[in-house]
Amino acid sequence: MPRTLRIRDAAAAALVAAGLAAGCGRELPEPPAPPNEVESALGNAKPGEVFQGLLAGQPVHLVVHDCEVFRIQDAGRGKPAWERVLAPEPYPFFTRCERQSLAADAGGVTAVLGRMALGAGGCCAAGGTYRSVDGQAWKKVR
Repeated sequence: MPRTLRIRDAAAAALVAAGLAAGCGRELPEPPAPPNEVESALGNAKPGEVFQGLLAGQPVHLVVHDCEVFRIQDAGRGKPAWERVLAPEPYPFFTRCERQSLAADAGGVTAVLGRMALGAGGCCAAGGTYRSVDGQAWKKVR
């Protein structure tokens, strides 16, 4: 009888080891969530398309995306959200973003936005140069 117990014990141990090796008894980690639109825009932003710093004494995070300026905020759970703070005037025909940039200096932030009409040459059907001292209110300067 002692031999039978040893064989059973060995068989049980082998089954437990096989189960553990196969992944039984452990939870698989949850795959990471795909990036949201804001994270994608931030990840694809080129130098000169993001500003993060102080404006009017307040921390501000801006990104220019598809010829619009967005203010980045925390949406909770570590996910960023955005709010559009500047867009060029509408144009009656199809356009594409031809140029966009953000530049900061001691007086605030300058955004250059330029949308070109499809099928047209040169730039720009809509857009211009805008200034803001707080990242929220913008004034067209050219």
